[in-house]
Amino acid sequence: MRIKRFLLLVIVCIVALSPFNVVAASAAAPKDEVVYATLQPNGEELNMHVVNSFEVEEQQELVDYGDYTNVKNLTDLSEITKEGDEISFTASEDTFYYQGDLENKPLPWDFAIRYQLDGEEVNPEELLGQEGHLQIEIETSANEDVNPIFFENYLLQISLSLDGELYQNIEAEQGTIANAGKNKQVTFTVMPEKEGDFLLEADVTDFELAGIEISAVPSSMSIDSPDTDNVTEDFETLSDATAEIDEAVGELADGISELNNGVSSLKNGSSDYQDGMTQISNGSTDLISGSKSIDQALVTMKNSIDQDVETGDFSALQDGLVQIADGLREASNGLAELEDNYTKAYNVLNESMNAIPSYDISEDEIKELTQSGADSEVVNKLVETYKAARTAKGTYDQVSKAFAAVAPTLDEVSNSQTDMASSLETMADQIAAASEGMDIQEGLKELQEGLATLSDNYQEFHSGLEEYTNGVDELSNAYQDLHNGIVELEDGTTALEDGASELHDGTTELADSTSDLPDQMQDEIDEMINDYDKSDFDAESFVSDKNENVQSVQFVIKTESITQDEEDDEEEETEEEKSFWDRLLDLFR
Repeated sequence: MRIKRFLLLVIVCIVALSPFNVVAASAAAPKDEVVYATLQPNGEELNMHVVNSFEVEEQQELVDYGDYTNVKNLTDLSEITKEGDEISFTASEDTFYYQGDLENKPLPWDFAIRYQLDGEEVNPEELLGQEGHLQIEIETSANEDVNPIFFENYLLQISLSLDGELYQNIEAEQGTIANAGKNKQVTFTVMPEKEGDFLLEADVTDFELAGIEISAVPSSMSIDSPDTDNVTEDFETLSDATAEIDEAVGELADGISELNNGVSSLKNGSSDYQDGMTQISNGSTDLISGSKSIDQALVTMKNSIDQDVETGDFSALQDGLVQIADGLREASNGLAELEDNYTKAYNVLNESMNAIPSYDISEDEIKELTQSGADSEVVNKLVETYKAARTAKGTYDQVSKAFAAVAPTLDEVSNSQTDMASSLETMADQIAAASEGMDIQEGLKELQEGLATLSDNYQEFHSGLEEYTNGVDELSNAYQDLHNGIVELEDGTTALEDGASELHDGTTELADSTSDLPDQMQDEIDEMINDYDKSDFDAESFVSDKNENVQSVQFVIKTESITQDEEDDEEEETEEEKSFWDRLLDLFR
């Protein structure tokens, strides 16, 4: 007992004899605030106190402000006076600490913590000792009733320490998981001006949870702009490449437009050719019918010559020959006109077909075009049109000889009919001359032989004419399929031209939007850096706006632990918070 009294006397003497240089009261001494807050496990606020510290070079009287319910000197035994929200005290040299307790003072953030076990929400006080699949959801948001400077400039770090023997299969998609001895440390970060919504999942046995720790500090670090020269060079390359693509697609669109114009001409020429072939096919029946009539007339004439000789009247024979000759000439003129129309249609078709390019595009080239970034739908149309054009040109090349042979055949048939008409007219004239001279026997005999030869030859000609007309009918029917293909080709090239035009519009827009891409990227980087660069932040007091020269304000927030020995933990924490003077005074109690 005497020892304790002696030590107390020594301390009092030291304090009494120390030289003090008291200066005028000042509210401008540099000050730091550390706000300690305790939350319930669900995030609701329980209590709060603030540790204020002042940096002084010599002893002086200071005034601070805060609506505290209680204040405590954490530095020495000097008295602290509280009148309303004004706190006055004498600060010794170096750093002076005092604590103030706050009631009903809201934090700048609202915290909501929810717990689920096996998919069902559970009150945290009911979780102790439970087991199952645990989910802890932590939400943070701005408290609209508090100065927004803290929400806008402070970085939140939320940490959970999980016992490795109780927690397995820990997952935290938006957090980081680290080893801390036998425990797992799960940390979530909330950037300034952002709200947080985090989920932690784990399988737990014999549930216990240490208090969730939340620290809030100014995000005052200065962020230097990164070296983006290499990146901007890459974007310049991209910008140049898109411009080249746009130019190439423009040339492609022009080429496809020319192709479509050529295919349209091909379609028109094919339509004219098909009409000519249809006319030839439709005229084949009349041509065969007329030729059959001529053949029958020649047979009739040959059989009736004897009767005409007996009667001596050759006028009917003469008239028949003239009529047959007129029929042959009329048929010859029709074939000549038909041959002229066919030749015109064929020339248009041949010119259009030859206008289709004979490019041989390989599969590798098609694959390269597909992978170039061009619109895949337009590329597919282009490939289909290319294949259709190749097919049409190949088909035409195979049948072009048959097309080319039609006109010469028509010309040959027409000339043959003209020759036969001339022969019949000559025969009619000879019959008339022979009849006038009455010396007809020898002429008649020659006529009989000539008619027999003419009839036999004409039957062969008629058979050949039937084969020719049958071939024309088959050619006309087959050409219908080719013409349909040309029509589909024209539809495809029209759609392709429209698609290529849209593609060119898109590449032009892309080229325009990427032309200043490097500058845009640099602006975006600068804007992003400005969003997170809080180096120009000036601290403000959390306790009272009357406090000046505040250097920093920090928040240390912790939820109550959910453990079996929670009370013991609280006592240990209280013990740890005692200052040197508190522990020294305990010796005398």
